[in-house]
Amino acid sequence: MADSDAVSVTVRMPAERRDALDGMARALDRDRSYLVNEAIAQFIEAQTAWAAHLQEAVRQADAGEFASSDEIAAAFAPRARQG
Repeated sequence: MADSDAVSVTVRMPAERRDALDGMARALDRDRSYLVNEAIAQFIEAQTAWAAHLQEAVRQADAGEFASSDEIAAAFAPRARQG
């Protein structure tokens, strides 16, 4: 994103979080805005992927695509042996 495309956004956060953010920025030789932008970009990416996953799950359920009891038992069997 070019600087000419950037907009300002104000966010309120606890002082301790801001101080931690500033410490990280100093340690990484970046500014606060860079770290906040990176964090928000990662959050958006993760939430978008999660939403797509949920939409696919709903599609499968609507289509009647369910795992059988045997398939579920087989999937969880390795975990049961560990515990």
